[in-house]
Amino acid sequence: MSIHEIVLPSTKPETEWILGRAIRKVSGFRTHARLQGSFGATLSVWAAGRGEVATNWRFRIAPPGEIRRPLAPDIAYVSYERLRDFEGYDLEAPPVAPDVAVEILSPGWRRRHLEHKISVYLAGGSELVIVIDPPAHEARLHDASGERIVRGDDAVVHPALPGFSLALPTLFGVLDRPR
Repeated sequence: MSIHEIVLPSTKPETEWILGRAIRKVSGFRTHARLQGSFGATLSVWAAGRGEVATNWRFRIAPPGEIRRPLAPDIAYVSYERLRDFEGYDLEAPPVAPDVAVEILSPGWRRRHLEHKISVYLAGGSELVIVIDPPAHEARLHDASGERIVRGDDAVVHPALPGFSLALPTLFGVLDRPR
């Protein structure tokens, strides 16, 4: 850690630095928790032998020319290659952006906070930011080339996750309740 880093205490739920302020993450409701669990589990199976997947993992991200700040995506994937040289605190809270960050919209989310997080992830080195929108039953994939919306029967696929595919009906199917 240095004077070029914003340091926040560890909290439950996590506190992030967004738009120059400490913002506490919204604790997930059922929809958020179910989608986070399902997407995280599917991504973890894909990541076996490639890297690590975790939920609410704190990253210390410094876009070029900016101060390092903490963000904790709902789900993160980081390749073993990028984690290889980290130990101790740098492994627990990596000083890099995750390869892939997933954010799941919760009640009360703020567009400007989300847009800021997406820009920080991408500027900090993430290859892909996936935003899951439960009410719309869609996913928005953000990368260096822009945004792509996945809807209907389509699947989340992207070159940052070679061979990974998660059909939206499967993802959102975890929200269905037996009658």
